[in-house]
Order: sequence, then structure tokens, then C-alpha cells
Amino acid sequence: MSLPSPYPFTNSTHCFIHRFPFRRIYTHKPSKMSWFQKSFSLKAQSRGSYLITSEITSNLPEIGDYKVGLLNLFIQHTSCALSLNENWDSDVRLDMTDAMNRIVVEDKKYEGIYRHDAEGSDDMPGHVKSSLIGVSITVPITDGRLNLGTWQGIYYMEFRDSKHRRSVVATIQGEKISSTS
Repeated sequence: MSLPSPYPFTNSTHCFIHRFPFRRIYTHKPSKMSWFQKSFSLKAQSRGSYLITSEITSNLPEIGDYKVGLLNLFIQHTSCALSLNENWDSDVRLDMTDAMNRIVVEDKKYEGIYRHDAEGSDDMPGHVKSSLIGVSITVPITDGRLNLGTWQGIYYMEFRDSKHRRSVVATIQGEKISSTS
């Protein structure tokens, strides 16, 4: 016979259940956690890497309501990406675009590098780059601000030549700043 774990866990009503041999102790701790979600569009851009930190914060003034939390950004497309990188020197953004174009080549002559080419020679390479970089990032929130490193910024990386309007879903989960403090 094995004894139940002595470690607490939470059930769906946020009650902490402490399991001890032969008895259970229930204590209720109300959750201070809050969820928020919002969708917005980024400025339409053609191929390149764009610093969008200020665009994110201007679209999400709700960040200021959180004492501590996480901001998750998810771009709803398959030929672009989100990334965290150098925010000071614009050469980094140009180098990132150039590096991605060297890593994932485009089949401009339609020589059969990719099977999926119905949407243009830049589409399938865009899908590969999107998978390599990723379509979401998570940034900590501390005292109503994004807690980015000194030289970090949020990038929108567009992998298609023509301008596209891209939609972002932002989800914040955290503890709100108390109005009584």
C-alpha cells in the first residue's frame, strides 16, 4: 500500500488540498491571477525584420495594469515570425533578414526545390523560416512594464516580398496591481 503524496495540489475551485495519511485538510486561497486577451493588426510590411516593441506597447496599454505576469504574443500566420533580439543597431535587423535568406534559399527559377510553390517562390521559404524562428514569444511583465533586457526588442519578421497585414493575439496572465495599494 502506498501513502498519498504529502505535497499540496490545487483542484478546479482553487482549494489547496493537503494530503496526509488518514486525513485531508482543505484551505481556500482566492486566486489573484487575471487573464486578458486582445487581437490587433501590425502595420503591413514587406520582407524584412522590424522592431515592433513600441507598436506592441501602444496596442496593449493593459500591460500597465499588471504587477507581475507574462505577455504571450502569437502571430496568426505561417510565413512570418516573432522574435526577441538586438533593439539598438538597425544593422542587426538587416543582418537577420540576410542570414535567413542565406539559410533558406528561394526557388526563384522554379527548379523544383520545393513542392509547394503555387503562392510564389517566396512562400515555402517563408513557411520554413517561420518554423525555424517561431510564431510566438513570451515576455515577463514587472510593475506594469515589459521586463526586456537592456538591448532586447520585439521583432516582427516578414518573409514574403509583398506587403501583408498580420494579426497578433496577445494574452496576458498575471497578478494585477492592487487599487488599494
